[in-house]
Amino acid sequence: MVKKTIEQVDVGEKIVLMRVDFNVPLEGSTITDDRRICMALPTIRSVLDRGGSLILMSHLGRPKSGSDNSTLSLRPVADRLAELVPAEVIFAADCVSYDTQERVRSLLPGQILVLENLRFNDGEKENSAEFASELAKLGDIYCNDAFGSCHNSDASMVGVPLAMGRKPRVAGLLVEKEIQFLSDAIADPQRPFVAILGGKKVSDKIQVIRNLLNVCDKVLIGGAMAYTFALAKRGEVGKSFVEPDKVELAAELIEEGGTKLVLPADTHCGESCTPDCRKFVAIAGEIPDEFEGLDIGPTTASLYTDIIEGARTVVWNGPMGVFEVPPFDEGTRAVAQAIADSSATSIVGGGDSAAAIQRLGFSDQVTHVSTGGGASLAMLEGRSFAAVNALDDA
Repeated sequence: MVKKTIEQVDVGEKIVLMRVDFNVPLEGSTITDDRRICMALPTIRSVLDRGGSLILMSHLGRPKSGSDNSTLSLRPVADRLAELVPAEVIFAADCVSYDTQERVRSLLPGQILVLENLRFNDGEKENSAEFASELAKLGDIYCNDAFGSCHNSDASMVGVPLAMGRKPRVAGLLVEKEIQFLSDAIADPQRPFVAILGGKKVSDKIQVIRNLLNVCDKVLIGGAMAYTFALAKRGEVGKSFVEPDKVELAAELIEEGGTKLVLPADTHCGESCTPDCRKFVAIAGEIPDEFEGLDIGPTTASLYTDIIEGARTVVWNGPMGVFEVPPFDEGTRAVAQAIADSSATSIVGGGDSAAAIQRLGFSDQVTHVSTGGGASLAMLEGRSFAAVNALDDA
């Protein structure tokens, strides 16, 4: 999966049409976390420093056709980007209108044009060939630096590179880095290779668990999906979240996993998901009816810490409990601390895992924090991406 990168093409006096992942959280028009913008800066600077100009395109949120989607405009993103780069940042109120085309024609080397939210056009989610063709006409070079969207088949991800014809279609530095870390971890890990999987639903991680059981030495389970596994072992789970229709599947995974699959030994329970609720630690599978499991217990945290300490490669995707609500953050904190202290190559999946490690203050003590939750999960499943396959080989 080695693809040509932006640094392998001449961008001087050329327009680079770059798909980025600027799907940032907003409160009104205020960006509350600009990490996704910052992660694109190395690729942006690479183009600008070598005399190119940029057209940046991204989606933001899930606009609804026929509704007022003004709160999902990318204008605040353009304004924030202008504060981060020493370049003129221009905002286009559309993606492919005549006005946008005029702005592109007048774009000078060193300037950046940010297009309005791609999903304001229905052709984006539909992977419309017409919409993709109109976007492709805007640039001389296509660059994909939106790892968080690489598992999607949107027009800007798949249709546009295919519509570029013989123009260069390359990976950005972020996409290159993400694919390298995640693909190397699966294809040729240093052992022992330990995967830690949390989150709410077994159904979200079926293929991930199956794939990792084939390549890992240990797969540690946490989060609410552990209670579906507990049911599969005929345990009592009280008011805990479970997927009754996935119990049989969980039993199959337990059988397939054998000693590789490690389930919690105890559970931190609460009467409700609040800091001041009545709480106690129960043996796994022995949760009273009026309680729900909200975190792994201390025995499990200690067991998982010991396993992580002996690992050479660690992949973590999904918190161990409700890490936003103390004291049910203790299991996630223990795992994060163990990963941070480990000398292993450590890769943290995006989404809630990335948020947890950032919140707990360990993000600078791991090897790599992925920017894409869904995309990193898809890679751990062993899936290939049409958006990446559409790029030029190195």
